[in-house]
Amino acid sequence: MQTEKLTIVPPGRGLSGVVNPPGSKSITNRALLLAGLASGTSRLTGALKSDDTRYMADALRAMGVSIEEPDATTLVVTGSGTLNPPSEPLLLGNAGTATRFLTAAVALGKGRFVVDGDEHMRKRPITPLVDALKSLGVDVEAPSGCPPVTIDGKGGFLSHHVVIDAGLSSQYVSALLMAAPCAGQPFTVELAGDEIGARGYIDLTLAAMRAFGAEVEQVTSSIWRIEPTGYRATDFHIEPDASAATYLWGAEALTGGRIDIGTRAADFTQPDARAYEVISAFPDMPAVIDGSQMQDAIPTIAVLAAYNNQPVRFTGIANLRVKECDRVRALSLGLNAIRDGLAREDGDDLIVNADPALAGQTCSAEIDTFADHRIAMSFALAGLKTAGITILDPKCVGKTYPAYWDALASLGVSYKQEIPR
Repeated sequence: MQTEKLTIVPPGRGLSGVVNPPGSKSITNRALLLAGLASGTSRLTGALKSDDTRYMADALRAMGVSIEEPDATTLVVTGSGTLNPPSEPLLLGNAGTATRFLTAAVALGKGRFVVDGDEHMRKRPITPLVDALKSLGVDVEAPSGCPPVTIDGKGGFLSHHVVIDAGLSSQYVSALLMAAPCAGQPFTVELAGDEIGARGYIDLTLAAMRAFGAEVEQVTSSIWRIEPTGYRATDFHIEPDASAATYLWGAEALTGGRIDIGTRAADFTQPDARAYEVISAFPDMPAVIDGSQMQDAIPTIAVLAAYNNQPVRFTGIANLRVKECDRVRALSLGLNAIRDGLAREDGDDLIVNADPALAGQTCSAEIDTFADHRIAMSFALAGLKTAGITILDPKCVGKTYPAYWDALASLGVSYKQEIPR
């Protein structure tokens, strides 16, 4: 399949300037759902408008929620407290948050709901969430173990205690937690074991739920009790996206520049913000980096590691294999396209064999992004130091950061663009 190509031209200087990252995708999609489940009108400011949030908004509109967009970062959401069966399947592209969150939320409705995605989403597992919903008496089927998921809602859950395996993704837990206040009785969510994707995203979920009126008690590290409060409409501000910030922190560190993103790293509540400390250590990042609690930041750090003063082993990243693509494999392939032997996979770990001498060199490397926004944005950083880095399918950044290429250009980065005929 033909694809657009974008070759980054190394700027040859430190990147300096002011760039305001977009709003958090994770928080925007949580707030959209909670506002849609509330009765009344909520005003969401600082919101991200991208492919992922558009899929969530359009799905909510299809189920009777009114969403207006008075400006570029505001969403005005009016809900009735219930989600109505849509006339067609909910098509959610490769938006994992929208797909997982809505699969649980629509089980509260009455009627048939089909939650589906694109070819990439149809490879992303959802069985743990489906099994949890079945244990609650929900009539739900996902024959392939991935979307599409068909839910025949009965207006609620027959049980009010659920055990969920969150080893693959914390989104399964967040989905059940957000549905719980609308279950009609006190509800308990319990982890099957202590393993969970990125626990920090559960904190984001709880904070958003409480802002919309939910009452949640953390009984233990793996058990939450939720009161049947439902949600109330509210005005809610969304902070900038910490995952997007990592590319700007990376560009600053890699080029020795100074980029003001308008928010201190310490002021973010999203788990990927902890990547700032690691990135700030460049070019002396540690030899072992645990990515389990900052998963979306790992592609950024892995590309930086190619220019580090010592090799880096990334651990705790098995979940990256079931993201928008197999990111461990995509990172390995992309790094080895820059220089053979630059990376290797060791089980689910990724080892990046640092080579600071790559800076200033020219190679001819086409980076297959696998339609994954984070692979595209991360490998753009390599193009700041090494000439000849070409990003395939650069428009895939629209999933979470539509203005990414413009943001780099505003700092002085230029490109050679090729559109196949």
